[in-house]
Formats: sequence, C-alpha cells, structure tokens
Amino acid sequence: MPESHHPPSDPYGIIRDLPLWQGKTEIIPLSGGITNHNFLVSDARRRVVVRLGGDIPVHQIMRFNEHAASKAAAAAGISPPVVHAVPGVLVIDYIESNTLDSPGVRHDRVRCLELVKRAHREIPSRLRGPVLSFNVFHILRDYRHTLIAGQSRMIEQLGGLAEKSETLQRLVGPIDLVFGHNDLLPGNFLDDGTRLWLVDWDYAGFNTPLFDLGGLSSNNGFDDADDRAMLESYFETPVTDALFVRYHAMRSASLLREAVWSMVSELHSTLNFDYIAYTTENMARFERAWTRLQELTGS
Repeated sequence: MPESHHPPSDPYGIIRDLPLWQGKTEIIPLSGGITNHNFLVSDARRRVVVRLGGDIPVHQIMRFNEHAASKAAAAAGISPPVVHAVPGVLVIDYIESNTLDSPGVRHDRVRCLELVKRAHREIPSRLRGPVLSFNVFHILRDYRHTLIAGQSRMIEQLGGLAEKSETLQRLVGPIDLVFGHNDLLPGNFLDDGTRLWLVDWDYAGFNTPLFDLGGLSSNNGFDDADDRAMLESYFETPVTDALFVRYHAMRSASLLREAVWSMVSELHSTLNFDYIAYTTENMARFERAWTRLQELTGS
C-alpha cells in the first residue's frame, strides 16, 4: 500500500478483495480522514469501517503500531473490535453512534476523561509485539529537519519555534509513561447512546499522560477551571502550581506539534484539506497558550 497521503489507485478493488464478505457489498466513502481513507462497508452479515493507509514515516505513523494499539484498545473495551488487519488495511466493527464535537466533549468531559484514563491504565497489559513511543520534543526536532529540507514557507520561523520547544521541554521536566492516544480530537470520541468509544490510534504510543490531557483541553476549548478539575480528577490529588506549569508546558507543546504537523503536511500531503489554514489556526492557538504559560511562570 502507498502512504496514506497518496490515495490508493483502486480502493474499491482493495476492499472487495478482502476475504471477509458474504453476498453483495456496499461501499460508502467516509469523510474526515486526514492520514487515511475510510469507508463504511456493508454485506449480508454486518457493517464495518475499512481504513486504508500505508506508513507515513514523515509523521512517524507506522501501521503495525496502529494495528497493535487498536487491538489492545478493543481488548480493553475502549475501541471497537478489530475484524481484520493486514499491512495498509484495518477493518473494525461499525458502531452506530454520534461523533462528538468540541462542545460535546466539554459537556461530557467527565466521561471523556474517564475513558482516556482507562486507556492509559488498561491498554499496556493487552499490547502484543513492538509498539512505538511518542516523544513530542523529538518529533518537533525531526519535523524541523523535514521542513528545512523541503524549503517550507515557514522556514524563517523555525529557529524561534525550536527555542520555544526547548524551553517547554525544560519546563515539563521528567515524565511518567502511560500508553497514550496522542490525538484527542473531538471526532475521535463516539457516543453510542450508552457509552463512549475512543477510535483512531494512528499516533498511539508510550508518552506522558500530560500530553493527552493537554490535547483533550486544547482541542476542545477547556478553560483554567476545567483544566484544574481535569488534573485533580486524573491524578486524584490537589493540583499544585508546579504541576499546573508542567501541564501547561505540555499543553503548549501539543499545540506546537499540531501546527508543525500541518506545516509538514503542506509539503507532503495530497489529500484535499486546507493545511495552510490549519497551520494558521494552530499557530494562533499555540501563541495564546505560550502567552498564558509566560503568565504562569512570570517570564
């Protein structure tokens, strides 16, 4: 399979050739994927979601890792069951559900946080085979090299952003490791009317819990009160000033990574998505977070 930034030449043929179907199949493209191509497929027995996409080394997406994380998350009851997984293809059960948006996550933040906490605690014991880590500061350094090599339109800003990244790493300090989702956009939470599910494990890997907590906040419009309540619930202890600064540093790093991810995608993606607008949006969000962090540290 080609990298998912380059669509497969015959996705319908790839899907029809999978050894899964009984009777006639109906294949409906799903919108929203920006690192893969998703389809809802129905046959005489069931409905499933088929995700097509190869490795994307420039974004450190390796599909063996996504498959391992998806299977472990399903075994923990956090993500839908995996029906089939081969290189370039992941098939999961279709869950009749509503996809959350940012207001929905804020409204249901207690259940969202509990699901994330379960993922951190319960997935590691169910993982099989090699899996990746997700070190946002290594990723930012690697992205910088990619952007320089590709003569990015943002190249003059990269030195200043690298200095800010180093400051954020110092402020975060030593970390504990959990198995993180690392991409907590609102659309990755599904509500089936009874419970929530967490999907799309492209960027999963061992990481500090502060990264997922920061992403949950920044992607869904949490305020300081929401953040403090989230941290207290997650760590089950009062929030110290030191923890709040470390958290805000990682929250800022998660926003910087999203902005720089988009800069790299401007160079390498062929998907129909406005990456320049997405870069602009996330740079503005990062600068607001950086300003708030300066207030907290008195810098």
